[in-house]
Amino acid sequence: MKRLSKALIAAVALGSVALVSGCSAEGEPVTFDGPSASAAAGRSGGTDGTAAAEAAAKTLMPTGPKAEFTTQNTIDDGTRIGVTTLHGGKSGFTGKVWVWAPRQYFDPKYANSGFPVLIALPGGNGYPNNYWMGTDLKLQSSISRWSKEGRSLPFIVVMPVLNPDDKYYYDGSDIPGQPKMGTWMTEDVPDFVRANFRTFKSRDGWAFMGSSSGAFVGLKSVLKHPDRFKAVIASGPDIVPDSPLWAGHAAEQAANDPEKLARALGAKPSGKDTDVYLAFQAGTKESALRKARAFIRDHTKGPVKTRLQVIQDGEHNARTYVQGMEDGSIEWISRHMQAPIPTP
Repeated sequence: MKRLSKALIAAVALGSVALVSGCSAEGEPVTFDGPSASAAAGRSGGTDGTAAAEAAAKTLMPTGPKAEFTTQNTIDDGTRIGVTTLHGGKSGFTGKVWVWAPRQYFDPKYANSGFPVLIALPGGNGYPNNYWMGTDLKLQSSISRWSKEGRSLPFIVVMPVLNPDDKYYYDGSDIPGQPKMGTWMTEDVPDFVRANFRTFKSRDGWAFMGSSSGAFVGLKSVLKHPDRFKAVIASGPDIVPDSPLWAGHAAEQAANDPEKLARALGAKPSGKDTDVYLAFQAGTKESALRKARAFIRDHTKGPVKTRLQVIQDGEHNARTYVQGMEDGSIEWISRHMQAPIPTP
């Protein structure tokens, strides 16, 4: 975990942040505007040149245009899950996106720093909602707690809709003649995050997390775009692109097959700019465990780094997968990603 400092952990433990938001009631406006860079300097009476230079070199400040968010939910520590509608400029698809930022994001110590992004995808159709935007699964409150304990980076969690309707699975891909869900997921959604949040310029700050069909999309996206994304937590994953909409488009289907993508990437030399980290999770009561083991056996080579979290008595559901994240998956990907950089 790059630069997961004691200061980062202590900042949350002390609660020394000022959340900038609207009313906590559902449907009321909420803003994710963070502190200004001048606030960080004013708090400390100066800046550390080395830390400030590192943060400046690695961080991309919000590019705009700024989206308007309304409150969807409030978690126990007072942070909000906001929702907005994104009109994808590259895909042409319009859909909802939910976002949560951790308390550290609002701490003036990190005013100059980007934050790592976790794009969280649901199983099932993932339309019209992404179930990770609820508080019942405790994804955001768990990340808040894990970051206090030093077991996770304080991720910005981004939760887009997975499919454009509830009739088909689109495999997070640009299937000819269909909405361009691959472009939506890997270009429009990251562009939207960069427009509204302090992020990192490199792939070290970008990861996916998903379950079942969402795990397939996250896994495929990382393997297809290792220059943009570094890691994924793939829980109970589908392994093959199996949408009926692929009929007549075998070449395009093959170009979105995780096994073929892993085979091609695995043939390249390992290196800090090419290595990807695939954290598989599966419960002992689901068939996905066998599929994950087979993928790891066949494709862990070269830049393809893998880990398997076996969840005892776990079933094919989101609560099982949050438990697996706590048991080790979130810490493993965090160790390989970029942490926020404080200006002391």
